[in-house]
Amino acid sequence: MNARKLSILFVCALVGWALCAATMGIGQAITSSQNALILHAILAPIFFMGVSLVYFKRYHFTSPIQTALIFTGFVMVVDFFVVALLMLRSLDMFASLLGTWIPFALIFASTYLTGLAVTGSAKHKYVEG
Repeated sequence: MNARKLSILFVCALVGWALCAATMGIGQAITSSQNALILHAILAPIFFMGVSLVYFKRYHFTSPIQTALIFTGFVMVVDFFVVALLMLRSLDMFASLLGTWIPFALIFASTYLTGLAVTGSAKHKYVEG
């Protein structure tokens, strides 16, 4: 995979992560942290379904499983380095099922299932082009 394709893939993951971050930021500003976490857990898979839909219809450089792993891995890495280490200066967020692990699982599932729905199969062959 070339740099252009990787860039597109990571920009899509970044868009999904940014929507989740905005949900948390706005949610915590207007309601309780618990309500913001619930809202985030509801919206994260919806955001990534939308991003995945665009990605698979327009680009689909990777299989559904690869894309789900990349999108979820990207979110985990950015949450670890940017949110936990730089912003919160604590890894406590990773002790929360609702705060991290449930959204991670839902992001993975929504990306994977969207990919399957759009491509028709997890074994879909992609042509380099």
